[in-house]
Amino acid sequence: MKFDYFQERARARKGATELEQRLPQVHPKQRLTEYDDAFYLAEMTRGIFRAGFVWRIIDNKWADFQAAFSGFVPLYWQQVPPERLEQLADDPRIVRNWQKIETVPVNARMIVEVAEEHGSFGNFLAHWPSSDQAGLLDYFKVNGARLAGATAQHFLRRVGWDGFVLSADVVTALKNHNLMDASPTSKRGMRQAQQAFNQWHEETGLPYSHLSRIVSMTVDAAAAERKPRRRS
Repeated sequence: MKFDYFQERARARKGATELEQRLPQVHPKQRLTEYDDAFYLAEMTRGIFRAGFVWRIIDNKWADFQAAFSGFVPLYWQQVPPERLEQLADDPRIVRNWQKIETVPVNARMIVEVAEEHGSFGNFLAHWPSSDQAGLLDYFKVNGARLAGATAQHFLRRVGWDGFVLSADVVTALKNHNLMDASPTSKRGMRQAQQAFNQWHEETGLPYSHLSRIVSMTVDAAAAERKPRRRS
């Protein structure tokens, strides 16, 4: 299906001005290399703590998170003493979720190992093509902790890497047009989404994140769920 259909539908539903205002920022690849590794560990952790929680609460406490985790320096956290993690589990400055606290050393080790091979984690991201986002997400799932699915997709969006987010609206749109028939959390579903976005990127030249946001504005999955069903 040509992407013109989605652009026209999104514009009709939201208006040209709102559509343009809601497109996410995409950083040049060079910008990704300018962030230090602590920034990436912090943003991963922020996304993990946001998952299944009220995002606003995490964001409002984020300065306290930064202090509690001593700036998220990966070289320290990859080999952090167990008692330091136990202290965090009792630290009132953060949301004291032990399973999420435990992800920090795992993700720190991933970042350090990547940086040893590629110079920095930002350099690694800058050289990973958006046409293989599925491969990058699989890498995070295998080597990181709690970085599967939407958490990793939103992390990439926040740091400015150009990728799609399989929100409920995007998945609904893809399924409505027979572009996806598998779960978005499965390898098959991710490959189907990647194929659709690769085709649209080649067709339009638009960033993947813009394509994703435009598609999301063509439907309202939450409203559809709230709509009462007719009795047969």
